Amino acid sequence: MTEAPARGDAAPGRPSADAFHGMMRSRRSIRSYRPDAIPFEMLERLFASAAAAPSAHNRQPWRYVVIDEAHAKQALARAMGRRLADDRRRDGDAEDAITRDVARSFARITGAPALILVCLTLEHADAYPDAARSRAEFLMSVQSTAMATQNLLLGAHAEGLAACWMCAPLFCPDVMRSVLAFPAQWQPQGLIMLGWPADGGRERPRRAVSEFVMRAR
Repeated sequence: MTEAPARGDAAPGRPSADAFHGMMRSRRSIRSYRPDAIPFEMLERLFASAAAAPSAHNRQPWRYVVIDEAHAKQALARAMGRRLADDRRRDGDAEDAITRDVARSFARITGAPALILVCLTLEHADAYPDAARSRAEFLMSVQSTAMATQNLLLGAHAEGLAACWMCAPLFCPDVMRSVLAFPAQWQPQGLIMLGWPADGGRERPRRAVSEFVMRAR
């Protein structure tokens, strides 16, 4: 029987466990980028790694839209800013706070060399006659798309890129559709800001393993 490699040793064709876990744990959400463009060949590598993620029934429901033209980023940032301002005014927030929030959002979105709109599709999902299983099928697509996008984020980190996942498209899918041309069956889930880091980001505290893991008895 073949012995398992010792902890930290690399199996053939793989990085060592210590190197891989170290890389994953060093990933940060970074929101400040240098203006340099990202080679499309590098983006293709990220998407190929995203496609290696597991998915329910192997349906691979993830879909991505790359936004790297300045005019498209600006149009999207303006449209998202208008929705953000409208929502916050309905919440009764102060106008000066709204103005600052919208300006910060615009700067972040337009300051990233590339944006990646994360979407999912149910076009290949199983259909059920009841709401409970239909909801479960949808959630499996959400989970599969999230796993693929985590692969993408880790791949970006391995390439030396910085990235940050924004959940804003969940609050304004109609805005995304009004600016970007993508198929009607694609459902927006998130927006990745991507670029070469202008700073190292900020380390956030993480819960101890004992706080979120239990052993079944």
